[in-house]
Amino acid sequence: MSTTLKHRLFVSEPMGNKSVRCLPGIGESRASKLEQQGFNRADAVLGQFLRLNRDRGGFTNWLKDASGANSREAGLCYDCLGEWCDNNL
Repeated sequence: MSTTLKHRLFVSEPMGNKSVRCLPGIGESRASKLEQQGFNRADAVLGQFLRLNRDRGGFTNWLKDASGANSREAGLCYDCLGEWCDNNL
């Protein structure tokens, strides 16, 4: 699997207080929509990912609805959070 630099940087570091803008697949307009709903930090999106039991369809559908992400963008975010969880939980 080929990953972006944004993905590699995200999964290589602790979650900390990373902005939602650090998540792969989440650009400025997607981040703004998430922030308007209270998802300012990446750990809040991770919480939703975990609440949905890491279910790809459930999470990507939620992210598309919440941010306007397309399937590719939602998949990039899902893959990144999944790898981060595999490495850190």
